[in-house]
Amino acid sequence: MLAADSAIRIVGVEKQFDTQQGPIRALARTDFTVRKDEFAVLLGPSGCGKTTMLRLMAGLEYPTSGAVEISGRPLWRDEQRDDSAAAHMGIVFQEPNLFPWLSIEDNIALPLKLRGINKVARRERARKLCELVGISGFEQRWPRELSGGMRQRAAIARALSYDPEILLMDEPFGALDAITRDAMNIELQQIWLATSKTIVLVTHSIPEAVFLADRVVLLTVRPGRIDEVIEVPFARPRQMDVQSDPSFQSIVAHLRHRLQH
Repeated sequence: MLAADSAIRIVGVEKQFDTQQGPIRALARTDFTVRKDEFAVLLGPSGCGKTTMLRLMAGLEYPTSGAVEISGRPLWRDEQRDDSAAAHMGIVFQEPNLFPWLSIEDNIALPLKLRGINKVARRERARKLCELVGISGFEQRWPRELSGGMRQRAAIARALSYDPEILLMDEPFGALDAITRDAMNIELQQIWLATSKTIVLVTHSIPEAVFLADRVVLLTVRPGRIDEVIEVPFARPRQMDVQSDPSFQSIVAHLRHRLQH
C-alpha cells in the first residue's frame, strides 16, 4: 500500500523494555499498515503487546527498532517525536481521566484552550460534540454526576475536539457493564460513520472486535507479532443482532480457536 493511502505505517518495528529483572521483548519485528478511514481492531491475549503497539502508533513509546509513519510522515526524527505528525491523533484510554474540577463542557474543550482557541469557539465545538456523542444537556455537569458510560462519551468527545484524523482507543469500554458496553459499541460505530476518522481500537473482547472492525489484527503471545489479519465482511451500519449471523459466529469461533492455541 502506498503511503498516500495509509493513515499509519509500522515498518520493521520492535519494542524491548529494560527492567531490573532483565530485558522484556514486548513486540517482535512487525510490519502493518492502517488504511485511511478504516476501523482496525487489535486483538490478542493479555500481555501480547496490543497496548504497546497502540502507544507506538501514538508516539508515547519510542521503537527499539523500525519506524512509524503517520499520514506519510515519520513520527520520530533522531529520537525526537515530530509533534506535527502526532497532532493528527486523538487518544482515548480505558479510564476517562476527566478533570473533576472542570465541567463536562470544559473537559471537552480543554485541548482547544491549550491550543489558544477562543472561549466562544471552544464552547460551540464542545456543545456540538456533546450532541454527537449523545450527552447533550450535560455540558455543565461535573464528571462525578455522570455514569461511567457517559464519562467515556465525554472522553471520546474530548479526543475529537481538535478534529484529529486518527483516533486511537485502548480498551475504552473495558470497565463498563455488558449492556452499556453494547450501547457504546453502537454509539462508537455511529461516531465513526459520521466523522470518517481512522480508528484503531484495542480490546480483549472477540465479539466486540468483530462487531466494530473492518479488519481484526490478531497478535500472538509475547513477544507479540501479527498472527493473522481478518477482513470483516458485514455491511454498515451494524446492529447487535448481526452477532446471531452464522458468518459472524464463525469468525468469532475462528478467532477464539486461534487465541486458545
